[in-house]
Amino acid sequence: MNMIDRKKINLDKLRNYPTINEALDKEYGVVGTTTRDKFTEQAQAFFTGQLIEDARKNAHLTQEELAKRVGSNKSYISRIETGKTEPKVSTFYRIAAALGLSVDLNPIHS
Repeated sequence: MNMIDRKKINLDKLRNYPTINEALDKEYGVVGTTTRDKFTEQAQAFFTGQLIEDARKNAHLTQEELAKRVGSNKSYISRIETGKTEPKVSTFYRIAAALGLSVDLNPIHS
């Protein structure tokens, strides 16, 4: 494992790097704008798809097998996993159940 030599880190250079929020603001606009909201929706759809894909693979199921379990088709599961579409809440719950997962809704604590 390579160790970082802290003496070689240029803190002034690091301070000039944008934060993730600054980078997102520059690329997609500030929170509340149409372009940023669209980006956020797409990012959430992609994240949801990745969660489902990982859970499906961990369950050793093909897209076809998962689709049969939830009464859908392989192409729909594929579109979900790639973030091209988001399932309705009822479908999401069916997918979770088919994968042996539970969905817990908890309040966000600030």
